Amino acid sequence: MQDKPVTLAAVTGAHGVAGEVRLKLFGEGLEGLKPHKSFNEGALTLSKVRSDNKGGAIARFAEVADRNAAEALRGTVLTVPRSALPALEEGEFYYSDLLGLPVVTDAGDEVGRVCAVENFGATEIVEIEKPDGKKFMVPLTEQAVPGWDAEKLTLNADFVD
Repeated sequence: MQDKPVTLAAVTGAHGVAGEVRLKLFGEGLEGLKPHKSFNEGALTLSKVRSDNKGGAIARFAEVADRNAAEALRGTVLTVPRSALPALEEGEFYYSDLLGLPVVTDAGDEVGRVCAVENFGATEIVEIEKPDGKKFMVPLTEQAVPGWDAEKLTLNADFVD
């Protein structure tokens, strides 16, 4: 896979008056964030992070000195190069590997592009945007999605909405 940036968290706002920020965590959550110190190609250096006990985190960055600077980061995503992430086990993948992939049916017909990957508890769900802008979701199961690689995601034609 290319070394495209992978998003680990997003800043949701300031926390307190000393420059800390609240984070929404993705993927492995706090444990996935802790090993990394540098984000956004070196623009942000993590100096401290702790759980907020609500599924998110409170973080301090060396470059953020006060509440105004922290508030200015609202909406900023925290990325690391894919190469900075741990190697994957057989059958594992990063959601970012699927985002943007062209989607074709098992018969070779073009369907659209992967625009989101979600997990609401049972299994991953792939959201596909058609060329007309309409979106639909399919479960990321072998029946619906026989496979994917770095070039495309193959969809069982019976699941095309």
